[in-house]
Amino acid sequence: MADRSNRPHESSSSSEEEDQPLLEESRRRVERIVNGFIDFAFQGNVLEIAFGLIVASMFTALVTSFVSDIILPPLSVLLPLNKNLEEKFAVLRPGPNRPPQGGYNTLQQAQDDGAVVMAYGLFINKVVNFIGVGFSLYFLASMYQWISNDPIIKHTVKCQYCRKSISDKALRCVNCTSWQDGREDQFHGTAG
Repeated sequence: MADRSNRPHESSSSSEEEDQPLLEESRRRVERIVNGFIDFAFQGNVLEIAFGLIVASMFTALVTSFVSDIILPPLSVLLPLNKNLEEKFAVLRPGPNRPPQGGYNTLQQAQDDGAVVMAYGLFINKVVNFIGVGFSLYFLASMYQWISNDPIIKHTVKCQYCRKSISDKALRCVNCTSWQDGREDQFHGTAG
C-alpha cells in the first residue's frame, strides 16, 4: 500500500519536471519574439522608412494646400463658378429645413440639414490634388536620380516574345530568358 501512496506523489513531481522544460521553452520563444521585434524596430531601414513617411505626409499636406489655396481659387474666378470649386455641389434630395429661396448656400449647410448631396467640387479638388502630388513626386524622384545616379524611376519596355515588362536596358528577358537584340530570330532562322 505504501507503494501506491508514493505513486501519486511521483506523478505530481514528474508532472512538475515535465512542466519545467515546457515553461523554459515558452520563455525562450517569448524572448526571441521580443528581441526580434527590438532588432526589427531599430534597424536602419525601418527608421529610414519612418522618416520617409513623415516627410511624405508633410509633403502631401504642402501640395494639398498649394492646390486648394493657390491653384483652385484662380480656376474658380476664370471659370464662371460663382463659388470656390470645393463648394460646388448638387442637391439630390433636400433636407427637411431647406431654405425656400435659392436653396442651400454652402455644402456644410446642406449636410447639416440632412440633404443628400453630390459634392463633385470636392471630388475635382481631390483629383487635382492627386495629379499635383503625383507630378511633384515624379519631379522629386527625377531630381534625386539626376543628383545621385540612383535609378528610382525604372523605364520599361515589353519583351518582344513574352510581352511582359522588362527594363529598357535589359539584354535578356527575366521572364522568358530570350535575347532582346535579335539573337533568338537568328537562331530560329526567322531573320532575313
